[in-house]
Amino acid sequence: MDRAAHLAALNGKLLQAFSRRSLETLRSSAALRLVLPQVEPLLVLNVDKEVRKDALAFRAAAAAAARGAAPDARDAERVLEATKAIDREFLRRLEDFPLRLEISYARVAPVRLRRIERLLDAAYRLLLRWPARTCLRAVIQAEYSADAFEQLILALLRLYAEEASALARAVRLPRLLAPLTERLAWRLDATLSGVAPRLAGDVAARVYRRRGEAVAW
Repeated sequence: MDRAAHLAALNGKLLQAFSRRSLETLRSSAALRLVLPQVEPLLVLNVDKEVRKDALAFRAAAAAAARGAAPDARDAERVLEATKAIDREFLRRLEDFPLRLEISYARVAPVRLRRIERLLDAAYRLLLRWPARTCLRAVIQAEYSADAFEQLILALLRLYAEEASALARAVRLPRLLAPLTERLAWRLDATLSGVAPRLAGDVAARVYRRRGEAVAW
């Protein structure tokens, strides 16, 4: 089994669940009924972008585990540099959207680097301790307490949310909708902040549940 790919796939499910729950909440807001249809496709596309970039971190963690040396700042910087190609592709895909994106890379890079560092560290620790014929749940339970794992997931979600919020504030909508940009960003901040701890709790409950106990995700 390709363990790095398995971690990347689970991470993708986590981010998709975060996006899905957040969008369900945002759709219920009457204040966003005009602007959300303009921005929702961008937010969905952003999830795919971030999943692909995170996969680079899991690959780098696997390489570090294979050589038996913990990933360092140089590994994180290399992953950060590699993500730029995915960002450029993302921007090209936005050319067909009825909006523009004006975002400062210098603003989001520090947040992105912190997230890469957390992913590298967590993935390395799991991959290093994941022997053959052992399920991932057992590895996580051996490496983290339930509270520590929940806090790890929450930290990763909050870093993702911070970058998504910066993206929302960088959106330039058609002129008639432009005054709603800040309202959208504020609602997105509040929604992501509310969804993240609940989702982190659900994930931890699923990993640490007792046999026969059902937990929805």
